Amino acid sequence: MTGVRKQKAAQTEAALKEAARRLFVERGYLNTKITDITKAAGRSTGSFYEHFADKDELLAGLLADMRGQASEQIVAEHPREHDLTDREVLKAHLGMAWGVFREHLPVVVALFQSMVADEPGSGRAWRDLTADTEMLREHLEWLEERGHRLPGAPGILAPAIGAMLAMLAYAVMTAADGGPEMADEEIVEALTGLVSGGLGAFGASRMPG
Repeated sequence: MTGVRKQKAAQTEAALKEAARRLFVERGYLNTKITDITKAAGRSTGSFYEHFADKDELLAGLLADMRGQASEQIVAEHPREHDLTDREVLKAHLGMAWGVFREHLPVVVALFQSMVADEPGSGRAWRDLTADTEMLREHLEWLEERGHRLPGAPGILAPAIGAMLAMLAYAVMTAADGGPEMADEEIVEALTGLVSGGLGAFGASRMPG
């Protein structure tokens, strides 16, 4: 019986998450109520609170799922020794991030809207941005240690690149009309050129062979 209950609980949680994903894209995070989610999932309101304390906790669960998938797409040992001045290496990183945003658009929408609704002094935007770009910062720090002259400190460059990527993804992927008539591949290519130019703008690398 315990196994059956666990299976049913897992099915309910999955149904609530899937309903939330659909509604966040259709109505937005702020306009979606818990009762909307339970109705769309075909579950009782009480069942929601058996899994999540509130809508923010549900969003945290969806974010954990998104980050988990991103981690799975990276090899088990993802070394910091990635030369982002190599255009193809940089493009692979940006393309992976764009793909995760595309697949998890409901989470991107919800995160953006909930963050904007937070009190300005909460510091959440900066905490999330620095946490989500930690690996990028490590790659930039490695470049700096090897003698490459960067246009700024890795601790600000990584969040800046992440913010640009996330904001552009939100704008492009939620544009019903008037969005760019470009494929994702073209957008990633353009971003690669922009970031690559910035990283190389301060002179050639002095990295030892």
